Amino acid sequence: MGVSKLDVLYRKLLLTKLFIRGWGKPEDLKRIFEFRKIIGNREKCQKLVSKDYPVFIDKVEAQSDCKILEGHFISPLAHCVPGILPVESLVARFQFIIPRRWNGKHRPVCIHLAGTGDHHFWRRRTLMARPMIKEACMASLLLENPYYGCRKPKDQLRSCLKNVSDLFVMGGALILESAALLHWLEREGYGPLGMTGISMGGHMASLAVTNWPKPLPLIPCLSWSTASAVFTTGVLSKAVNWRELEKQYFTQTVYEEEIIQMLEYCGTDSFKMGQDFVKNFPDSVDSLADMDMASRIFSFESLNDTGVMDECTHVANFPVPVDPSLIIVVQAKEDAYIPRTGVRSLQEIWPGCEIRYLDGGHVSAYLFKQGLFRQAIYDAFDRFLQKYTM
Repeated sequence: MGVSKLDVLYRKLLLTKLFIRGWGKPEDLKRIFEFRKIIGNREKCQKLVSKDYPVFIDKVEAQSDCKILEGHFISPLAHCVPGILPVESLVARFQFIIPRRWNGKHRPVCIHLAGTGDHHFWRRRTLMARPMIKEACMASLLLENPYYGCRKPKDQLRSCLKNVSDLFVMGGALILESAALLHWLEREGYGPLGMTGISMGGHMASLAVTNWPKPLPLIPCLSWSTASAVFTTGVLSKAVNWRELEKQYFTQTVYEEEIIQMLEYCGTDSFKMGQDFVKNFPDSVDSLADMDMASRIFSFESLNDTGVMDECTHVANFPVPVDPSLIIVVQAKEDAYIPRTGVRSLQEIWPGCEIRYLDGGHVSAYLFKQGLFRQAIYDAFDRFLQKYTM
């Protein structure tokens, strides 16, 4: 199966660069790597967010078909890894869209995490939450990502994370923030509860559910098992500032020491990836003037970025969700943003989960297949009700 031409064209039209400042502070990388070992353990991660973690409602607006609550809370990551979040991202903000009347005894709520470029709440509220009220009388809680919307650092350009470490901080924050919201929803008597997201939001939802100690419907749309391929072989790889990453790695020994230490922790598979990458991309190598430099750059891209990305974003490095049969993954067959070739399948990592494939690529699925995403949510929640409430 090929890749979508629309995906490739759309990415070419976007001129912005990712990780323009490189890896991030070395001390931040070290703290993130150490924290990853904690949140990769369900028993340890559960202790990081208390069941009575404070969540505040700031505003309630009644509309014809729903009520919209706006709230906030301090990101638990601020307590667990002090100083790692930008000051603008410390306060987590959300919108809670609930029906004016519920059907039956259940009050189902799905938490939606934001995809790349999904600032504030309008997009998810319009395309997912409002239709879900009408179609299934299901509430939606929309959490704003760190580094996005009101939580975006002042010196960040749109959605372009400045450092590789920012992506890892975002993931760690969303895992803990999702736990805080799930606890709050349980305290308020809502249920069943589930999580979803599109693209990056789907991947972040997957990471969040791995640490929840109860069965939970999960519907990741247009995402897969790791973020590494997204940035090294997908169309987004063209937006990565490889020159700065290479410069920092080869000229500042502190980066080399931290990253090499992490790759050794990851294991030898990461080094093998680097060798395979050069073999599999001869056209890209030939396009560079210096073949020796090309080999070094490509080895660097795959060996270091894939190793570090896999360590912090690969779902196989996190616990298997309590009940994988409640997971429905929706994937586009020709997705150029989320490569699946050479990447471990979610069905292998989460035995019992369901994969639904849609025709087309990443962009066309996002634009035209939202109804199928919502149907997958309804089906996953129905499975939960049939399995745990009958």
